[in-house]
Amino acid sequence: MARTWELWGTVIIAGTFALPLALLAILLLSRHRARAGRPAALRTSIADVGIVAGTTPWIWMILTPSTGRTGVGLVPFTDLADLAAAPWEAVLVQVGGNLLVFAALGALLPVRSRAMSSTVRVAAVAAAFSVLVEVLQHALRLGRFSSVDDVILNTTGAVIFALVTRRWWAGRIPAVTVSR
Repeated sequence: MARTWELWGTVIIAGTFALPLALLAILLLSRHRARAGRPAALRTSIADVGIVAGTTPWIWMILTPSTGRTGVGLVPFTDLADLAAAPWEAVLVQVGGNLLVFAALGALLPVRSRAMSSTVRVAAVAAAFSVLVEVLQHALRLGRFSSVDDVILNTTGAVIFALVTRRWWAGRIPAVTVSR
């Protein structure tokens, strides 16, 4: 479990310290947008700040150099199948962590934008960012294993969390007409 804390401890600590700053950013951004006459100023401010604050610590963790296994896994579900022999804690960390990487993005992107109010679009954005992260891990030689299974889990997590917030998607809320 010590290794788990090494991996997730930074994310937990950073997220805890970032919370007051995120709340302040939401307040200031929504006030600025409301004064500018933008519709749904609070909702879009919560979504914008939430996406950044909820995703940044995970990306920071993923792009931090490590001394673990290196290489590239391009065959889908191979690395996940290898986890079957691992202790349940390792499976929880690997699968759970990958599902959470783009959870904030998946949950809040369709809340933020009517154009992103689709699970297919959320999946496409999450998959694109996930591929970018995996390519960066490999290209920057961070001592990490880049796997297509991580892309699958990251994308799945984003879609699951998008479905959790479906009732608040921008496409489901009546549009407000703003005079120009």
